Amino acid sequence: MAQVTITINAREYAVACDDGQEARIIKLSRMLDDKAKQLTAGGGHINENMLLAMVGLLMADDLFEANKKLEQLSQNAQPQNVQAAEPSVPAVQTVEKVVEKIVERPADTTALDEELAGVIKQVTEQIKMLANQIESM
Repeated sequence: MAQVTITINAREYAVACDDGQEARIIKLSRMLDDKAKQLTAGGGHINENMLLAMVGLLMADDLFEANKKLEQLSQNAQPQNVQAAEPSVPAVQTVEKVVEKIVERPADTTALDEELAGVIKQVTEQIKMLANQIESM
């Protein structure tokens, strides 16, 4: 079992954790310390018990909001996938047509390569667009 020393509100605490979890514990303690600094930034003194409760409430609020966003994303994921799938259907059909041409006439590959490259570019742009939509959520 490992032990790390964390600092929250200028006070050090020795905390035991599983081996390999030290960096995670330090990162989490920094999050708690940031919340404590937000609460004590005004210069007023807050006793430790109250500070602990308030930091806990801020972290719980962050978790609540994150869970709410996750729930919204999971509820919206199905309709967005259906909407996103509709524009890509022609691209898939175009890829299938190009593949059929390759199978039928392997001799003239230059034109087919250019056509396939164009289709791949369209599909790539659609993937980038979907990735940007997902990142903005």
